[in-house]
Amino acid sequence: MITSAQLRGARAMLGLTTETLAAESNLSVATIETLETDVGSADAKALVALRAALEARGISFLASGSDEAGGAGIRFKHWAEDGGIRPENLNATNDD
Repeated sequence: MITSAQLRGARAMLGLTTETLAAESNLSVATIETLETDVGSADAKALVALRAALEARGISFLASGSDEAGGAGIRFKHWAEDGGIRPENLNATNDD
C-alpha cells in the first residue's frame, strides 16, 4: 500500500506542482491534495492513476521492509546516464 508521505515525497523529488501532476494523471488538484493527506480515504482508481503518473516519471515505490529492514519509501527507477559514477564503481583510478 502506498502512503500519503510517499506520494508527497515522489512529487517533491520530481519537482512537480499539484497542477502539473493533476494534468498528467487526469485528476483534480483537490483529489491529489486529498491523496497526499489521507490515502486511506481515497478512491482506488484515483490512487492507481496517480501512481501510474509518478511511475511514468521514473519513481519506484518501495513497500515497508522491501529494502532490508527499512520502511516504505521511494526512489528513482533508473540511474541517469550522466549522473556520474555509481558508488560501487568508485576507486582510486577515477578520482579527480
